[in-house]
Amino acid sequence: MFLHTHPYKSFLFPEATKLVVGTLPPPRFTEGQLKPDDVDFCYGSRSGMLWPILDRLFGLGLVYETTEFAINQRKDFLVKHKIGVCDIVESAEREKIDASDLGMQNVQLRPMISYLEEYEKIDTILFMGGNSKNGPEYFFRKLIKPKKISLETITDVVPRIYKFQLPRSKREVRTVSLTAPSGAANRAVGSLLEYKARKVKNPSYNTLDFRVDQYRQFFIP
Repeated sequence: MFLHTHPYKSFLFPEATKLVVGTLPPPRFTEGQLKPDDVDFCYGSRSGMLWPILDRLFGLGLVYETTEFAINQRKDFLVKHKIGVCDIVESAEREKIDASDLGMQNVQLRPMISYLEEYEKIDTILFMGGNSKNGPEYFFRKLIKPKKISLETITDVVPRIYKFQLPRSKREVRTVSLTAPSGAANRAVGSLLEYKARKVKNPSYNTLDFRVDQYRQFFIP
């Protein structure tokens, strides 16, 4: 059994207003066996789409390499735009060493509600995926259930948006379940009516374009 631990601490700071929440990076990040065009930071997998999406939205000119320069590019962007990163999974066990969310067992979650209470300016959680089993929204729902916190639906179409109230501060926080920035979600994107309609209008339109369009409204004020 492989113990898949999260290699990065949460990237949180007092000015953060948005919080990116996923699950775990690929196991090679836990083992320190990065590939040359991986970045040793949150969402740094060469096959991940979050940084390419943000690169297109903000014109960042990011480099994709295992260097301090690449890490600092991303950290500087997050601080400038007041975006924190805190994946919800601290660790999980796997029988098969891969990056599948469904393969996670005996999952240990991070204390997300405590973080939200501590960092008082966070008003939006951006889930990197929806409520499918072992996705970030799925785990968040498991985390808040014993605390008697419930998600109130704002919109039930993709990307689904909810809101809830923190128990101590009574602050309201919005959650947005974005289409996951991974290749595994491409089939789900391809089945969406909105995507199909755009593809008909523009045959060169692809699943990355769809994510860029979707993420724009939540990352750019």
